[in-house]
Amino acid sequence: MRRTLTVAAATAALLLPAGPLPVAEAGSARPPAARWSATGSTARSAKSPAAWSAREAENFWTADRMASAAPMTPASAPATDPGTGQDFDGIPVVGRMFVMKGGGAYFCTASVVASPGRNLVLSAAHCLLGTDARQVAFVPLYTADNPQPYGMFPVLRSVDGRSKVWIDSRYKSLGADKGATLDVAFAQVGPDADGFPVEDVVGGNRLVTGAGYEHAKVSLIGHPASAARPRLCVNRTTKFTSKDPGIPGSFLRIDCTGYPGGTSGGPFLRNYDKVTETGEVVGVIGGWKTGGDTADTSYSSYFGADVKKLYEQAVAGAKAG
Repeated sequence: MRRTLTVAAATAALLLPAGPLPVAEAGSARPPAARWSATGSTARSAKSPAAWSAREAENFWTADRMASAAPMTPASAPATDPGTGQDFDGIPVVGRMFVMKGGGAYFCTASVVASPGRNLVLSAAHCLLGTDARQVAFVPLYTADNPQPYGMFPVLRSVDGRSKVWIDSRYKSLGADKGATLDVAFAQVGPDADGFPVEDVVGGNRLVTGAGYEHAKVSLIGHPASAARPRLCVNRTTKFTSKDPGIPGSFLRIDCTGYPGGTSGGPFLRNYDKVTETGEVVGVIGGWKTGGDTADTSYSSYFGADVKKLYEQAVAGAKAG
């Protein structure tokens, strides 16, 4: 069983000028976790389609609503002999992306990626395809016991009310199978309720492209729907080339137990630094069969020139406002 729901609409990538890839800043201090507030009024008029602040997001995404949100991707069957995943306390740079679609509440995994504007989040394209543009929010280090330890960061909207999300336009036209090698999305998030950008609060992973498929040690992090805490597994990645003409292309593959629905969009991190709790992101759960057809083997679209270009478009678009 593949890890996805069928989604009809898409947000296409903006055609904007390119910029350089940033390097994640190591050792930068983070503000304290308890700076956010769950109450208050919005800074912009509620009549504007672009109005969607951190306080609005916090008022909408209550603890009960987040707890009841379903994974964007259903559970999968078990595989054999992969690496061992385990629940852990999580890291601030990875969290849940909550979305509304068709009147229902859903979530995927997402992570902060270093950028000049300090305001970009990375996930899988199939997670942010066709979502309700008015109610998308990123919650770092979500757990059932502490739903908002670092606050909430709303995905910003353009003047026409659409979420500021960058997905390769070919993914929209080809679909999740034919476009599986393009299953990557960047989203621009606004500041928290106290006005701090997400990267200042939790840090950011450095995006790495063109690094190949095989990595000796990758930390895979996801938020399973069935678990109260995030999940971590460390294993090597290999190159997987699909033999299915309906899902063409090559992908990163990693064997890790227990990554069912909800983990889509979770980062593949190499060179993880325990001090800064960040690393180099070389993939996200998605791609082949939107992440795989078992809970114990995950895939990612390859982070090459296409992902680099998409990131540069997101940087330019976020800068343009």
